Amino acid sequence: MKKIRPLAAVAVGLVATSGLAACGGGDSGGGTKGAGYNAAVDKVINASDTKGGELRLAISDDFDSPDPGNTYYAWSQNFVRLYGRGLLTFKPSAGPDSNQVIPDLAEGPGQTPDNGKTWTYKLRSGVKYDDGTPVTSKDVKYAVERSNFSDELQLGPKYFKAYLQDNSTPYKGPYKDKSPEGLKSIETPDDNTITFKLAKPFAEFDYLVAMAQSIPVPQARDTGLKYEQKMASSGPYKVDSYERGKSMILSRNPNWDKSTDPIRKALPDKITLQLKQSGDDIDNRLLAGSLDVDAAGVGVQAGTQGKLLTDQTKKANTDNPLQGYLRFASLNLHVKPLDNVHCRRAVQYATDKVAMQSAYGGPLAGGDVATTILPPGIVGYQKFDKYPQTYKQGGGLDDKTLQAAKSELQQCGQPNGFKTKIAGRSDRPKEIAMAQAMQQGLKQVGIQTDIVQYPAGDYFNKYVGAPEFVHKNGVGIMLMAWSADWPTGYGFLSQILDGRAIKPSGGNNLPEEDNPAINKAFDDAIGNTDKDARAKIYGQIDQMAMDDAVDIPIIYAKALLYRPSNLANVGISQGYGGMYDYLNLGVKK
Repeated sequence: MKKIRPLAAVAVGLVATSGLAACGGGDSGGGTKGAGYNAAVDKVINASDTKGGELRLAISDDFDSPDPGNTYYAWSQNFVRLYGRGLLTFKPSAGPDSNQVIPDLAEGPGQTPDNGKTWTYKLRSGVKYDDGTPVTSKDVKYAVERSNFSDELQLGPKYFKAYLQDNSTPYKGPYKDKSPEGLKSIETPDDNTITFKLAKPFAEFDYLVAMAQSIPVPQARDTGLKYEQKMASSGPYKVDSYERGKSMILSRNPNWDKSTDPIRKALPDKITLQLKQSGDDIDNRLLAGSLDVDAAGVGVQAGTQGKLLTDQTKKANTDNPLQGYLRFASLNLHVKPLDNVHCRRAVQYATDKVAMQSAYGGPLAGGDVATTILPPGIVGYQKFDKYPQTYKQGGGLDDKTLQAAKSELQQCGQPNGFKTKIAGRSDRPKEIAMAQAMQQGLKQVGIQTDIVQYPAGDYFNKYVGAPEFVHKNGVGIMLMAWSADWPTGYGFLSQILDGRAIKPSGGNNLPEEDNPAINKAFDDAIGNTDKDARAKIYGQIDQMAMDDAVDIPIIYAKALLYRPSNLANVGISQGYGGMYDYLNLGVKK
C-alpha cells in the first residue's frame, strides 16, 4: 500500500514468527506486564472494550495529505479510517486474517456479473456524516471523481482513472466538468447502490475499493485542496483541527451509529496526533509512557533498538515483523548517464546491500537482503538474483563483484565512473545512514555521489515524485520504501513500474519506467480471472524490470515496534504493511 509509504502505499508480507520464542513478561510501560516478544504479530493482544481516555500518536513528519482522496502513505491509509469509511477495508485483525478485505460502508463484497468488467456495491443504510446528513452512493462516486480525475489532487494513485470506461468526451473531473451526471461509467441508480463499469476486466477490484479513495465526500462540502482542513466524517471520529506540521485532533462523531458499523470499537474519547516530532523523542516518550503509538509504523530508531533487545522487560513489549515492505533505490531513466542500462547495472552491482542493511539496523531490525522487487509473501513472488554479489570475509564487496560493476561502466562509456545524487528523507536518520553506506560502496568503482535530503511530507509531492524537479536537479538515485496496496503482484508493482502511473507530481514510479511490454503484462494479468495465471505474470514483470535495472532491491524490511502496556487491542496488520492496526486501539488506565 503504498509509500512507507513509505504507502503506499497500503501492504502485505510474511511475519517473522518461526524460531522466535516469546520472552516472559515483566514490568514495563507504566508498571504492567508486557505481553511478550512478537505477541502481536499473529494475534490481537490486550483485548478491551473499555471506552474512554486519550490515544496519543506522533510521527516524525506530516501526512502527504489527510484528505482520503489525496493520500498514499501506508500509515495515513491506516489512520484515515478513524474518520472515514470506504466501501471495503482490511480486516482489523493480526496475522494472515489481516490480509482479508471485508465490508465497511458496503453491505458486502462487489457483485460482478461479467467476470470483472462491472462491479456493484450496496451501501449500508443509516450511515451519517458528522453534521447529521446521510451518506449516499453519490458521495462515493464524487469521491472517486475528485481523487482520480482532477488536476488538483495528485498525491494518491489513479487506478480508477486507468480502468473506468472512457466517455466519448474525456471526463475532466468535477472541478471542471459541472454536468450533474459526472463520470458516466459510475452509476448510482439509488442512494444505496453504486456500479462501476470498467473498460476492461479488473479481477482484483474489491481490493481497489478498500483504499481510502472510496471514502465518501459530499460535493457540497468539498473545497478542493482546502478540504483537508475541514473534512466530512463518516467514521466514529471527526477532525476538530488539523494544523500542518503541528497536530491533528479528533473527537467523537456524535452522529456515528455503531449499529451501522460492526467493525469499529471507537474506544478513546479523544485522539491526538503530533506532527514533525524527533524520532528519538518519540522513542523516549513511548518508553516513558507519555505517548502510545509511533504513527509511521517503521520501527524505533537505531539508538533505541539496543535498549529494547537487551532488556527482557522492555523486549516483552516489542514486535519484530517482516513487514512486506521493500526498501530500495530507484534509478531515474532521464538523468544522465543513468539513461544507459549498463550504467544502471553498474550501480546494481556496486551497491553494498549488506552495509545498507547494517545501517538500517541489521538483519533483526532492518530486514533481509533483497534481490527481487516483489517481496516474499506477495502473490507472484519468484526467487531470483540477476545481479549476484559476493562479499569479502571482513565486509565489503569482493573483487569479483566490483569487476562486474566496472565491466558495466566500460559498456556504458563511463570507465572511470560518473557523478550523481542520492535522495533520502531528512527526518528518517536510518534512511540517510543507508544513503551514506550506498555512497561509500559506489565510490569503490568511481561513482561519486552527493546526498540530498528532503522532508517526508513533501518527498513525493515536490521532490522525487516530481519528474521536472528530478531532471532539473540531476537526482539520479532515490531511496524509498514500498508496500503493497493489496497482497498481489499488481497491488505491489503497478504504481511503481507501470508507465501509466507516471504523474507530474506525487508519483511513485520514480525511475519513470515506461516499458510497453511491462504495461501490457499488467493489463493481461489483471484481466485474467485465473489467479495462478496472474501470479505467473507478476513474476515475469519483476524479472523484466530487473533486466531494465530501474530499481535496486536492498532489504525486505523488518521493523522493531514498541507497544506500551497500556495500549489495548494491539495487532500487526499485514494489510497495512506490518504496522499496528489503528482502527480499534484503546488505552487502559
